[in-house]
Amino acid sequence: MPCEPLPVVSEAPVLPLTRPQLAEARRMRAVELFEQGRSGAEVARMVGIHPESVRRWKRMREEGGAQSLRRCPATGRPPRLDDAQVEAVRAALEQGAQAHGSEADLWTLERVGVVIERLTGVTLARASVWRLLTGRLGWSLQRPKRRAVERDDSEIAGWVAQEWPRIKKGR
Repeated sequence: MPCEPLPVVSEAPVLPLTRPQLAEARRMRAVELFEQGRSGAEVARMVGIHPESVRRWKRMREEGGAQSLRRCPATGRPPRLDDAQVEAVRAALEQGAQAHGSEADLWTLERVGVVIERLTGVTLARASVWRLLTGRLGWSLQRPKRRAVERDDSEIAGWVAQEWPRIKKGR
């Protein structure tokens, strides 16, 4: 009987585990080994951890179950803008600075802060506006090229073609 072909699995790159993920995986492996009836010393040797850590993990498992050995997300102050507010800010910023009353279509941290305050009622410091733009929105610093408004590229090309060689010969 012929074999059926295996289903194609997406070939997305597998990212390496972070240190907290590796530590959690090690603790979960220790739980599996405890459930198999292995001794603490044996688990410590197999997982590659000091026996005292294994004893602590065993106590935690007995008191709070295997869930107590899962990693906890880092605590900290929650962001002042939720995801919906950030998306509203993104949409407003994509309209351009002139759409929000600026003379030039150029965003500054102060101008972005004013738009954020107008949309959400939240006042952010310049550093927080920068973190919002670069971190949560993924934007980067862009600087416009400095060019005179009166610049005429055809005049410049003519000068370079005719006048510059004449001036250079005069040396």
